[in-house]
Amino acid sequence: MDISERIVMADGYSIFRLEGKHTLRLSVSLIKDAISFCREHGIAKLIVDVTGLSGFASPSIVERYWLIQEWAGESRGVVRVAMLARSNIIDPQKFGVTVALNAGFPFNVFAGESEAIEWLLLDETG
Repeated sequence: MDISERIVMADGYSIFRLEGKHTLRLSVSLIKDAISFCREHGIAKLIVDVTGLSGFASPSIVERYWLIQEWAGESRGVVRVAMLARSNIIDPQKFGVTVALNAGFPFNVFAGESEAIEWLLLDETG
């Protein structure tokens, strides 16, 4: 999959939509590639839409920790990521958001696109 062809520019941010049936490991890797692409091309704000993704169960706490660490390492604190996901896979305590915060990774997860965009476009101090 050519990541550059899957990233769409919007007004002040970019969007990467991951759809179809994939394993968790492949999905994490593709999102990591999208974050890398954005960092390397000076794109500071990214929406990752996984609402059309299938093929695995909601990630466990251990898997959430691992995937956030993968993405945080790739972001290097440069790319702010808002994930758009189905509400049934969002952890009620947003464990991954806490892990991201502790890793210095500007990340949050949302069920609604308008909320994701609003958060993404906030000043990083806001």
